Amino acid sequence: MLHIWVDADACPNVIKDILFRAAERTRTPLTLVANQYIRTPPSKLIKAVQVASGFDVADNHIVQQAQEGDLVITADIPLAAEVIEKKAHALNPRGEFYTPENIRQRLNMRDFMEQLRSSGVQTGGPAPLGKNDLKVFADALDRFLTRHKKK
Repeated sequence: MLHIWVDADACPNVIKDILFRAAERTRTPLTLVANQYIRTPPSKLIKAVQVASGFDVADNHIVQQAQEGDLVITADIPLAAEVIEKKAHALNPRGEFYTPENIRQRLNMRDFMEQLRSSGVQTGGPAPLGKNDLKVFADALDRFLTRHKKK
């Protein structure tokens, strides 16, 4: 059965709200994983797992638990690469799927930007999520759940 995993430490609340509604509407189990307490709505389908603090502890938990065909919501490119290796799906909060075809390029760009930052170059961060980003995410999630819940 399809399960949605959320890298919840950095996931925006508006994205979590979309996920809560989608899980209930489609009757899909949803688990948020974070190293801090995450409040969830009362539901038999939705739960939060608090893991120990530490580098990549939440990511490692998701990688260990995710199964082939599951959906992982994350902006963390290395985490996305690991779940794709397990034949799970990875979707970022802007509604873009990481795929076997694009993940290597994304990892390379991430590493390049990290090198720039470590040499003192100010690269800035991603733009804040806008209404269009939320719509793109919600639409991508809905299409995915519609397609994969029929299997």
